[in-house]
Amino acid sequence: MLENPRSPRVRAVAKLTKRSARTETGLFLLEGPQAVREALTYRPEAIIELFVTPTSWEKHADLRQQAQDAGLTAEFVTEFVLSAMADTVTPQGVVAVARQTPSSVRDIFAASPRLVAICEEVRDPGNLGTIIRAADASGADAVVLTGRTVDPYNPKVVRSTTGSLFHLPISVGGDLADVVGRARGAGMQVIAADVKGEDLLQARAEGVLERPTAWLFGNEARGLEDAALGLADRALRLPIFGRAESLNLATAASVCLYESAFAHRTVG
Repeated sequence: MLENPRSPRVRAVAKLTKRSARTETGLFLLEGPQAVREALTYRPEAIIELFVTPTSWEKHADLRQQAQDAGLTAEFVTEFVLSAMADTVTPQGVVAVARQTPSSVRDIFAASPRLVAICEEVRDPGNLGTIIRAADASGADAVVLTGRTVDPYNPKVVRSTTGSLFHLPISVGGDLADVVGRARGAGMQVIAADVKGEDLLQARAEGVLERPTAWLFGNEARGLEDAALGLADRALRLPIFGRAESLNLATAASVCLYESAFAHRTVG
C-alpha cells in the first residue's frame, strides 16, 4: 500500500494536474469512480495505473470486475495519498492515470460525419466539458478543438464531461482554416454560432439544419473573431424570448447541437 503522500510516485501522478506534465508525458488524470468506470467501459486500453482506497475498492464491485477484465491490478493507497494525487478535494476513493487518445482531424472528416462541434478559443474548462457532453448526448460524431482552446485533458474538463470524453472522437490543436476546409471537403456546411447572425428559427424553417453541419463555437467573452466568422458559410443566433441578456456558451452550444440533431432525425 502506498502510504507516503510525498513519495516520488505520488508526486508524479499529482503533476498531471498541470498541463506541462500532461504534454510531456502524454498522460492525464481520472478522478472518481464514474470517470474510471467510463474509461474502463469504452477505452480500457488507455488506463495504465489504478489507485484505490481499500474501502472504495470494497464498495465498487463493478470496478473490480472491469479492472480484472482489462488485466489491471489496482494499487491500494491511503486517503491522504489519494488526496495528494487528485485535483479535487474529494476524489471518492479512486484515481487512475490514462494515456491521452486524441483523434486526427483527417480521420474525423474521412468518416463522413453529419454533426461536428468545432471549438475555437474556448477557454473555460467547465464550458468545454459541457460542450463535449452535449455533443455526445446529441449524437454528434466528433468534437474538434482549434486555436488556444483549453486542454481537454485538464482535470476540470474531464470531470465536466462525466465520461463523454471516452465516447466520441476528439481532435486537439487543429488550425481553424484547415479544419473548416476538411469539413467542407466532407460535404458539411460550417455554421458559426454568433449573436450577430441570422435568426436560427428562420434557418430551421428553411431546412438549413437538415444538412450535415459543423457548428463553430467561439470564445466565452469575445465570441468569434472576424477572421473566424469569415470562414463559416453562415452565422446563426439563438433568439432570446425573455429578459436574459444572453446564454452562456455551453448552453447555447447545447441548443445548437440539439437543433441539428432534431433536424437530422426529422428527415430520416
